[in-house]
Amino acid sequence: MQILSLDSVDSTQKYLKELMLEDKISPPCAVMANFQTAGVGSRENSWNGVRGNLFLSFALALEDLPKDLKLESASIYFSFILKETLEDFGSALWLKWPNDFYINNKKVGGMITNLVKNSLLCGVGLNMAKAPNNFTKLDVDLHRDELIKRYFLNIEKKSSWKQVFSKYELEFYKNQKFYTHSKSLKISLENASLQSDGSVVINGERIYSLR
Repeated sequence: MQILSLDSVDSTQKYLKELMLEDKISPPCAVMANFQTAGVGSRENSWNGVRGNLFLSFALALEDLPKDLKLESASIYFSFILKETLEDFGSALWLKWPNDFYINNKKVGGMITNLVKNSLLCGVGLNMAKAPNNFTKLDVDLHRDELIKRYFLNIEKKSSWKQVFSKYELEFYKNQKFYTHSKSLKISLENASLQSDGSVVINGERIYSLR
């Protein structure tokens, strides 16, 4: 994995995407920054940057992904592997469907995924040092480089979607008191039914993460 380290950037995801579109870098590759000025979260929301937090984007060739992984649930797959990586360091972080990291009832970070050429581009934001208002920070002291090293090693194991989903399914009940968004609507996850492809069925409607 080729990793570019920057002090400051508008968005690691935008920066990496531009490099890929200009054929200046190819997967597997990543960009990490100490500070981000215009990060993008789910549904095109901004992700506030606080120096010292984790700002990371990485790209993997589609042909290198697990054969049973559906792209619409890629954010669940890579988010859960990060959740497990943090768990190994003692964190109680959990994954809210489909791509938000929480500790108890407060958001600590999230992930978004996009397709660029024949690659999957994943962007990660995680409050490791400080948290903006209404958010929280990671519950363990951990150096970003150590986390990223361990995370990429876990990704390289190429666990199948079935393996990852079987573990995520056991924790899905934690979502019951929370909400998700679909078609600009805020929808309760209280009665959501998780499907084997990572989608959820709510009031008879099937919803994919698409993030």
